Amino acid sequence: MSPRKKVAVLISGRGSNMMSLISAAMSPSYPAEIGLVVSNKPDAAGLAKAADLGIKTAVVDHRDYKGDREAFEHALNALLKDNAIELVALAGFLRLLTPFLVNEWRDRMINIHPALLPSFKGLNTHERALDEGVKLHGATVHFVSAEMDDGPIIMQGAVPVLEGDTPDTLGARVLGVEHQIYPKALELVANGKAKVKGQKVSTTNSDTSGSDALISPA
Repeated sequence: MSPRKKVAVLISGRGSNMMSLISAAMSPSYPAEIGLVVSNKPDAAGLAKAADLGIKTAVVDHRDYKGDREAFEHALNALLKDNAIELVALAGFLRLLTPFLVNEWRDRMINIHPALLPSFKGLNTHERALDEGVKLHGATVHFVSAEMDDGPIIMQGAVPVLEGDTPDTLGARVLGVEHQIYPKALELVANGKAKVKGQKVSTTNSDTSGSDALISPA
């Protein structure tokens, strides 16, 4: 069995998706281990959750860098390298990244977005989906590029939009899908089965057949 990839999870808040990754990584057969949780906010609730599980945590407070995003990212990058991190998973990390950090971690940094990209980039995705009247909504895991909510797509999961949905009810269903696809996508990246070819991701030895859960690759 190949050594497990050491992953850092970057958060800004409660760490809901972080917990789904930690839970998956508790299995010895999972190809990644969560070696570090980092937040740009000292009061992020996810830090305490990770620490309670014995995972190393750290804070790189963006406010200490007086609006200098690249200086903040240099400090963050140094922390990641000092901890021998191999992959980075953004999980509600509310910072726009500069080309410096994106290039440092190209094809080794992934993100989850609560919409079926390339639709509904940015914020308020559930409200916008309802306003547009789409019939399917969902979540996307993708490699990070210099553009916001862009980059080669690794995995997507969809849910139906129901009559009477509110942003909260729709968001709750999407969050359930997020918790399913993020660990699966990280697994594909960590075991080398998700590779970037041009602007697309090729997944080897993965089930791409349809399923009731509307997750692909399943």
